[in-house]
Amino acid sequence: MTERIKKAGRHISQNEGLIFEQSAPGKRGVEFPPLDVPAIDARTALGAAYAREGVAGFPEVSEIEVMRHFTRLSTWNYAIDLGMYPLGSCTMKYNPRVNEFVARLDGIATEHPYQPQELSQGCLKILKLLLECLAEITGMDTGTLEPAAGAQGELTGLLLIRAYLEDTQGRPRKKVLIPDSAHGTNPATAVIAGYEVENVPSDERGQIDIARLKQIVNSDVAGMMVTNPSTLGVFEQNIAEAAEVLHAHGALLYMDGANMNALAGVARPGDFGVDVMHLNLHKTFSTPHGGGGPGAGPVMVKKILEPYLPIPVLEEKDGRLALDNQKRKSIGRVRAFGGNFGVLVRALAYTLAYGPGIRQATEDAVLNANYIRKKLEDVYDMPFNSPSMHEVVFSDARQKKNGVSTMDIAKRLIDYGFHPYTTAFPLIVPGAMMIEPTESESRQECDLFVDAMRAIAEEAAKNPELVKTAPHHTRVSRLDETAAARKPVLRWKPKVHGS
Repeated sequence: MTERIKKAGRHISQNEGLIFEQSAPGKRGVEFPPLDVPAIDARTALGAAYAREGVAGFPEVSEIEVMRHFTRLSTWNYAIDLGMYPLGSCTMKYNPRVNEFVARLDGIATEHPYQPQELSQGCLKILKLLLECLAEITGMDTGTLEPAAGAQGELTGLLLIRAYLEDTQGRPRKKVLIPDSAHGTNPATAVIAGYEVENVPSDERGQIDIARLKQIVNSDVAGMMVTNPSTLGVFEQNIAEAAEVLHAHGALLYMDGANMNALAGVARPGDFGVDVMHLNLHKTFSTPHGGGGPGAGPVMVKKILEPYLPIPVLEEKDGRLALDNQKRKSIGRVRAFGGNFGVLVRALAYTLAYGPGIRQATEDAVLNANYIRKKLEDVYDMPFNSPSMHEVVFSDARQKKNGVSTMDIAKRLIDYGFHPYTTAFPLIVPGAMMIEPTESESRQECDLFVDAMRAIAEEAAKNPELVKTAPHHTRVSRLDETAAARKPVLRWKPKVHGS
C-alpha cells in the first residue's frame, strides 16, 4: 500500500481525514451571486474589535470534496436503520416513518406558536387528543405536555408535589425517598426541587424493601420516586402497598415512567396508587431520541395535583380550545409555549396507528428481553432471578475471573456489528450488562445478537486477551478514555514543516 493511499486514509478501513487536510488555497464549494442590495461594512456595523477579514486556516475545498467527506463520515455512525441497539433503559427502538410524514404535513409543520389561538384549533386538538390518550394509558386524570424531556418531567412532578404539600399542609416537608434501583437522574431532581434524599434499599429479589420503607416513612417525607419497572428490568410487585404506606403518612408516590414501554396497554400506574408520573415519549411512544433532543417528557397526575399544573393549561370553552395562563396555584411555566409540538405530533401518530395494539408492542418488548435472557443465562451471570420485563441485566462476574470486564465485552460486540449494550449500570450490579432489544427486533435479529454474545463469552474463556483489546475491526481502535476525557484534542493545528 502506497504512502499516498495511507495518508488519504483510503484503505480497507475507509478512514477519513479531517476536512482541513483536504484544503488547498483558492478552492471554493460555492460562488455567491453579486449583491442586489448595498453592501454593509462589518467593521462599521459591528465595530472593528468584533470583525475580521477571514478565518485563519479555514478549509478551502470544492463542493464534491465536501459532499464526499461528510458522506464518508456518515458511514462511521451506527444507526437504528443498520441494526439493533441493545442499550438497556435508553430504549432505542425504530421510529416508523409515518410519524415523520405526519409531523411534516402542511398545517402542522408550518404553524407558529404565536399565531392566534382561533387559527390554531387543529394543533390544539392534537395536544388535547394526545393528553387524553396518555391519561387513558397511564390511568391518570390529566397532565401537562410542556416538559421538554424526562429529567424536566421529573422536576415538574416534584414541584407539583411540593406545591400541593405547601398548599394543603402548610409546608413542603423535607425528604424524598429514592430506591437504589431508580434512575440516576432521580436523586439530582429531588435535590434541585429542594429536598434531601434518603435511599431505600432493595431486597434479595431486587424489589423495594417494604419492611424498611415502613421504618423510614414519617411526617418529614414528601414522597417517593420509584422507577417501575426498575433499572433492573424488574416490576415492583409491592408498589400498591408502597403507595398505601406513603399515603397513610400524607406523602405522595411519584413514578419515573421512563420504562412505561413495559407496561403500556397491560397495566396502568394510576390503578396501583401512583399520584404523579412522567413519560419519555422517545421511549414508549417512538419519537426521536439522542443528540440532545428534540424531546418531550409529559407529566400525568391525579386530580389532587391538577390545580398546580404548569401554565398554559389547555382547556375547552364554548366549544373552542384555548390555552389558559390564569391559574393562581400553578407552579408556572417550565418551558416556552406548550411543549415540543413536533415531537408530540409524532407520539400521537404512533399511538393512533397502534391503537389497542400498543399492548402487543409491550408484550413483544417483554418477550424479546426474556428470549435473550433465556439464551444467555447459562453463559452470563444473573444477579437477580426475578422475572424480567422489557430489559434484562446480566453481570460480568463469570468473565471477570479471566480479567474480562463488561466494558471489554461491549467493545468486542462492536466487532460483531452491534452497538454495545449499556455498561456498568445499574450501579447496584457490579459489572452490569443491561440489554434491551425493544419490540422493534425480530427473532432473527435477536438470534444474531445472542450468537455474538455467546461467541464473546467463549472468547473470554479461551482467549481473553482478544476481548480485552477489542475492537479490532473498526476504523479507530480502543482509545485511552481517561485521556480523551481529561485531555481532549478539540482543535486542529497544522503541522509545522519538518516536524
